[in-house]
Amino acid sequence: MIDPLLLLQAYAIGVFPMSDDRQADDVYWVEPKRRAILPLHGLHLSRSLSKTIRQNRFRVTANQVFAGIVALCAEAAPDRPSTWINGPIERAYRHLHELGFAHSIECWDGDELVGGLYGVALGGAFFGESMVSRRTDASKVALAWLVARMRFGGFSLLDCQFMTDHLRSMGAQEISQRDYLQLLGVAVGDVPLGAGDAVLSAGSGAAAELAFAPLAGDAVAGTLPLSPSLTVAGPLSGHSIVQLLTQTS
Repeated sequence: MIDPLLLLQAYAIGVFPMSDDRQADDVYWVEPKRRAILPLHGLHLSRSLSKTIRQNRFRVTANQVFAGIVALCAEAAPDRPSTWINGPIERAYRHLHELGFAHSIECWDGDELVGGLYGVALGGAFFGESMVSRRTDASKVALAWLVARMRFGGFSLLDCQFMTDHLRSMGAQEISQRDYLQLLGVAVGDVPLGAGDAVLSAGSGAAAELAFAPLAGDAVAGTLPLSPSLTVAGPLSGHSIVQLLTQTS
């Protein structure tokens, strides 16, 4: 298994693991020369996607079935016959989830898990690892909920790793590695990764605790400060998510 402290240290300097194939045994480290990020105030919601979110077409949860999301992302599909998530990588992220650093957003159609995403939270950064959709727009809905949670959780950087048409349509931008490292340094600059096991017992900080707190039923419970002029009392619905993502951009 990949050592969890080594994995977090790699993220802190802009490096992440991949493999060539689901069945491969080896893992290698990647540092792209061009990096995709999604500005938290630049998410693009199409009219149809906004409607899907407002109507709560999917039930959205956080950290309820992390292992299930990773397994779904690792599965072959007609449009993706092979994936890079091999056994060692899958086990490593499940371990990070147990330690409080890896998180998932899940989309459900009834009782069926039909999409979502997972990644790693470190300081004020979230490193998106993979997203999956078994229903139209399920992964896009998960991404919108992720951005909303990051915004009221105090995050500053959403790392999407490699640019795709899917991400570009949602507002992702491609930047140089130099510019990315500057953003990364600000986002994780106060995380004590040289502290050995201490960092592994500390979780990912108050931001992650707020952003990825378990959902009550279909939504976040309680009164959440969405902006200086907008608060939502009670459950945070899809309608409230769209308000957050459009009125404060």
